[in-house]
Amino acid sequence: MASVEVSLKDMMAGIEGAVGAAVVDYTSGMALGTLGGGKDLDLNVAAAGNTDVIRAKVRTMEQLGLKSQIEDILLTLDHQYHVIRLLKGRSGNGLFLYLVLDKANANLAMARHQLRRVEEAIEI
Repeated sequence: MASVEVSLKDMMAGIEGAVGAAVVDYTSGMALGTLGGGKDLDLNVAAAGNTDVIRAKVRTMEQLGLKSQIEDILLTLDHQYHVIRLLKGRSGNGLFLYLVLDKANANLAMARHQLRRVEEAIEI
């Protein structure tokens, strides 16, 4: 089992093209930990903003009567991918992994695969 700190390091070092990573509590919008980012990518602001994205999608799914669970949400920008992966299981309830990738250097399929591995190993 991996801590938040180890999981963040795994996301940044183990995923090609990673620019920033966070573990976020979407009930509060607070990041439990961040790594990477920079002056153009404030991961704490992104954590709070992406909490709103998750809440909106969950609300819409409820209104539509969809019984499926969200696996991940992908936002594609001109030069970046933003991947939001909701954690499942008792230790991850209400949490998500947030990963920002440099589009030119990332393999999106491999990044999603690696995020699943991080999800399986994280212990909060």
